[in-house]
Amino acid sequence: MMDFAPLLQPDRGQPARTITLLTAEGFADWLARQPVATRTLAMAQRFAAKPDTHLLVPHDGEVAVVAGVAKATGPWALAKLAEALPEGQYRLDGAEVGANALGWLLGQYRFTRYRKGDDNGPRVLLTRDVAHRDEVIRLAAATAQVRDLVNTGAGDLGPAELEAEVEALARTHHAQIMVTSGETLARDYPMIHAVGQAATRERAPRLIELHWGDPAHPRIAIVGKGVCFDTGGLDIKPSAGMRLMKKDMGGAAHALALASLVMAARLPVRLHLLIPAVENAVSAASFRPGDVLKTRKGLTVENTNTDAEGRLILGDALTRAGEEKPELILDFATLTGAARVALGPDLPPLFTDDEALAADLLTAAAGEDDPVWRMPLWDGYDDMLKSDIADMVNAPDGGFAGAITAALFLRRFVPKDTAWAHLDVFAWRPSGKPGRPKGGDAYALRAAYAMLKGRYSGR
Repeated sequence: MMDFAPLLQPDRGQPARTITLLTAEGFADWLARQPVATRTLAMAQRFAAKPDTHLLVPHDGEVAVVAGVAKATGPWALAKLAEALPEGQYRLDGAEVGANALGWLLGQYRFTRYRKGDDNGPRVLLTRDVAHRDEVIRLAAATAQVRDLVNTGAGDLGPAELEAEVEALARTHHAQIMVTSGETLARDYPMIHAVGQAATRERAPRLIELHWGDPAHPRIAIVGKGVCFDTGGLDIKPSAGMRLMKKDMGGAAHALALASLVMAARLPVRLHLLIPAVENAVSAASFRPGDVLKTRKGLTVENTNTDAEGRLILGDALTRAGEEKPELILDFATLTGAARVALGPDLPPLFTDDEALAADLLTAAAGEDDPVWRMPLWDGYDDMLKSDIADMVNAPDGGFAGAITAALFLRRFVPKDTAWAHLDVFAWRPSGKPGRPKGGDAYALRAAYAMLKGRYSGR
């Protein structure tokens, strides 16, 4: 994983080029105060401080940077600069780095597992806010972890590799890990087993659990959907629909990254991380449309669509999470195409019945510029999950309200007295933006972490 620490260094007065941030509204006043040479240079290059543009100008015998931004403070204000500037050391002119640091770091993120990165040297930003530095570096590293995992091809990232990621996390933070597989999985977590039973032995299904923290502290559970590749099963996807299904473990990547942030910050919680890891493959052993599946909770599920497998494995994992009686459960999942149709790739729907939790998450999302949009757990649609032969179906006919009915399915496996939120994340950026390249990406991760910090850091 990329090391971001060298890119954000304490400011001890060392030599550095200055960066002046300008909005388009403030450009005219700034230009009027500049010497003739600078005004001429700006006009020659048609620089008007539009967002994500910059100008190199002479300053005290050196070169300084003038950058156009939409607003002077925000996670992505410096992202384009970090991509475009030559290597060297920089400091903001008359301002603290603050929230801008994240974009500076992530603007230099590169996924280099399969090809070499660019030859540009590091662009180092100096900061006087040393206390905030470590936190920003951790946030950048967590985001990069999600991106790296989601960008990795499914041939290199199956259930065993996800398990190895959790093992590495456990070693780093002295946590306990437990993995359930084989006959025990089939008996105790029948839906996880059913979805993954068609895969080869090397890619066999499993439930990966991590426990960390003082058992006397408030218990929280973080659950992530870990479908390492999704063919759709016997309801097989077309090739175009299968193309990006390496990202179907994006929920697990988010859960891993959030757990890492919680443990690194040593929040006073008893953390339970759960990742049901499977490959939804096609073979003679595939589970079938029309099969009635047992569940850990004791309910029966008529499988009406083998491509609605994520909610099945999450159902068993949520049941297990509830058995520890946590006061809060968060789950992340690349669950439905309906969520993307409704809200697009950048805006994850948030589902929760808990008003306080909804308010905390929405406030944190706004504060972190990491948006979510609350969607209804509409009780009136619960009847869509009715089955003629079992307690419920996994995917109603017709496709109406697909993101809502998927969330309602999950709700049936969560204890009624437990605060729970479900985030249906895309985990993929279809087109690049400064600091956010095309490919795997984290959504609602910073919002969820800020919410947890707000709830627990003061305890």
